[in-house]
Amino acid sequence: MPDPILLAAGDPASTDILSLANSPVLWLCALGVFGVIFIQTILYVRAARTAADGVEMPARELKEAFRAGAVASVGPSLAVVLVAVALLALFGTPAVLVRIGLIGSVQAETGSASLSAATMGAELGGDSYTQQVFAVAFMAMTLSGGMWMLCTLILTPILKRGGKTLASRNPVAMALIPTAALLGAFSALTIAELPKSGVHASLIFVSAGVMALCLFLSKILHVTWLREWALGIAILVSLAVAYFLHTAV
Repeated sequence: MPDPILLAAGDPASTDILSLANSPVLWLCALGVFGVIFIQTILYVRAARTAADGVEMPARELKEAFRAGAVASVGPSLAVVLVAVALLALFGTPAVLVRIGLIGSVQAETGSASLSAATMGAELGGDSYTQQVFAVAFMAMTLSGGMWMLCTLILTPILKRGGKTLASRNPVAMALIPTAALLGAFSALTIAELPKSGVHASLIFVSAGVMALCLFLSKILHVTWLREWALGIAILVSLAVAYFLHTAV
């Protein structure tokens, strides 16, 4: 949430957004958020190690799981980084780090900011984008992201109880539902990209082919690291192909 004292110190009619967006107060807030994330990471790693001991999971497998998760996160993070760089001029570094880096949904964040700016008769990045509009847009982004976290906090225990009940009554269904949900979510995202252009369709097939090839070679050659790096390799190859296709077009 923007600090009221900070906003009062600025000029509401000024279009010098970065002087307000990169203020020390917002930097402190951003560092505080990342400090909480760092502490959560340590707690999750410790909890995973404790759970591994409880199920007699070898330390080698636990290490491989950590490495696979870290490598798999590199690829999706590239897209977030590219979008964040593009938004720095609009919202400043602290706001982008907290909003886009924490939530990760640029569509939701920029949508909230655009709607709030439109209600004031302004446009993001335009001549009417003043410090006052930035403050309102930042507030809208904060409330939007906060509701995501609040819903997660409320609904997670409820879904957990429902999951335990379903697992006790039908373990097979409980094993299939999460997999089906993931497949449905990613399939919906993929299908939405297909009709946009021939380049989009080509990239979908290229990324799917690279991913399948990496998994196939990993299985045939018994190379574990290739399976762990498959997602990152597919994304990097797709980015390279996208660059050449865009240049050709």
